Amino acid sequence: MDRAQESGAVVLKDRERIDDLQRNGYRIIQHPGKFCFGMDAVLLSGFATARKGELVLDLCSGTGIIPLLMEAKTEAARLTGLEIQEESADMARRSVLLNGLEEKIHIVTGDIREADRYFSSASFDVITCNPPYMTGQHGLTNPEASKAIARHEILCTLEDVVSQTARLLRVGGHFYLVHRPFRLAEIITALVRHRLEPKRMRLVHPYLDKEPNMVLIEAVRGGKSRMTVEKPLVIFSGQGVYTEEMREKYGF
Repeated sequence: MDRAQESGAVVLKDRERIDDLQRNGYRIIQHPGKFCFGMDAVLLSGFATARKGELVLDLCSGTGIIPLLMEAKTEAARLTGLEIQEESADMARRSVLLNGLEEKIHIVTGDIREADRYFSSASFDVITCNPPYMTGQHGLTNPEASKAIARHEILCTLEDVVSQTARLLRVGGHFYLVHRPFRLAEIITALVRHRLEPKRMRLVHPYLDKEPNMVLIEAVRGGKSRMTVEKPLVIFSGQGVYTEEMREKYGF
């Protein structure tokens, strides 16, 4: 049985902790032995935008980090997170409650491959996704099931993400994705095939002299063919020292 402790009206389960997001006083519940959000989620939330009154869907939402950060920086009317792992979705719901955001953020437990069963076609203005990056042939599958599902294409593939986004995003709506550069050709091919036109791309480098290890992409459903490649984002200027942009834009 879980050893639970109270944090206001929210119950923390065994080994869970509350982390400060440094945004609007918001906090998030995480389990260090399972899967905690990483730099990629923070960068995606900074890359993505939503205008006042828009409806936002976050696919592969995990513990709800992107809906929380997007709520803090935008005036979106409502944000929804879709997550297949009930344990993660439960933490996300309790984080929403912890921050008093029940009227703004809704967490759904469900399979991305069946997302069009939970939501109406063309019903979102903005969709974000920080999906599993690794195919079965790349990397070592983590023995912890929850981490393996989050990092490897076990329960969903890139094709699942892109095809469902194309169904759920309105024409002219924006899709924001963070992924790995080694799959860039596959990503762009899938987007174009589903009429999600890549419009903006930014490569992320850990250091100025290192090759990129992340790519941020914005696509528009039904958009015209023209993409802007932004200047690279560099995370560190030295060992453990964040660049000026990381400090100013992301608060590191």
